[in-house]
Amino acid sequence: MVSIKPIRTLLAENPFFAGLSDDQFETMSGCGTIVHFKAGAFLLREGGAADTFYLIRNGVVAIESSSPAGGPLSVARVGAGGIAGYSWLFPPYRNAFDALAISHVSAVALDGACLRGKAEADHELGYQLMKRFAQVMLDRLQATRRQMLDVYGNVRTTDDTG
Repeated sequence: MVSIKPIRTLLAENPFFAGLSDDQFETMSGCGTIVHFKAGAFLLREGGAADTFYLIRNGVVAIESSSPAGGPLSVARVGAGGIAGYSWLFPPYRNAFDALAISHVSAVALDGACLRGKAEADHELGYQLMKRFAQVMLDRLQATRRQMLDVYGNVRTTDDTG
């Protein structure tokens, strides 16, 4: 027999949310649902409405961005315990990256508008979420920087001042 864990428990078990209070887990769990994606399905589309983020339970998700050459540029891979999506925090609420299921993915989907409302009502929860998502954003920025160095690393600019 399969045991289904409540969303609150799934959130509390994830290291990303370590240190949140029981009340905060309870508050956040009201914004979550369990979702599944087949390999090849997009969780998020770059430029699309950013109304959800995903706590990956199983599977692998590629975080990608469109490149000028026309193909996707892989920025990061996210596995179990990782997060896909942070743009739900910032107006105009548009996704900064694609998130593509590389394998079958199960995740907890958390509604961004719901969480923003709860964070406005509970500023400590908002602060805790912002701290955690700031780290995700920094990690993605650094991954993007490394990708740029791989692509443009040997290009040097010159100036005319000698």
